[in-house]
Amino acid sequence: MIEIRIHGRGGQGAVIASKILASAFFKEGKYVQSFPTFGVERRGAPVAAFIRIDDKQILVRSQIYKPDDVIVLDPTLIDAVDVTQGLKSGGWILINTTREPKEFEKLSEFRIATVDASGIAAKHGLGSKAHPIVNTAILGAFARITGFVKLESILEAITEEVPFARKANVEASKEAFRSVKMQSNVTLKSKSEP
Repeated sequence: MIEIRIHGRGGQGAVIASKILASAFFKEGKYVQSFPTFGVERRGAPVAAFIRIDDKQILVRSQIYKPDDVIVLDPTLIDAVDVTQGLKSGGWILINTTREPKEFEKLSEFRIATVDASGIAAKHGLGSKAHPIVNTAILGAFARITGFVKLESILEAITEEVPFARKANVEASKEAFRSVKMQSNVTLKSKSEP
């Protein structure tokens, strides 16, 4: 079983990201679960969403306490929330930031990848410049670094799950796939280009 936790802030699209990712895995014949948790339900408040993927029926019905990988939609959460809580050794932390992976020294026991999902989303007109919607962009980067799911499945799920600006969301995901940065000592599991 693969377990993924997404950290974001209200309004960034963490819940929709989990639905899109679950849909993409389902298209590849996997069993999936996708669900969120909320603290204070307001724009900007920390939000977490969870995805479970397996080749057989999933019977577990709890939060994810030991994720294989973590996606962080807002880099300020790294200092506000323990995004690494329970993360398995060697797991990926994919961060939406303009910074390089090597700049996250305190996270060095994990594999770090970064992508400027905010810049990509703003470039494609997703949300506003002040509050870009980064969820679809970051999923393209996730497909690239993990190799767990094909980019084509992500793109198909975006066109089905996103109610507006489908073409812009697809293009943002493709751009993030191409521009994600990883620690130099980490080898990609999948290098397929769309």
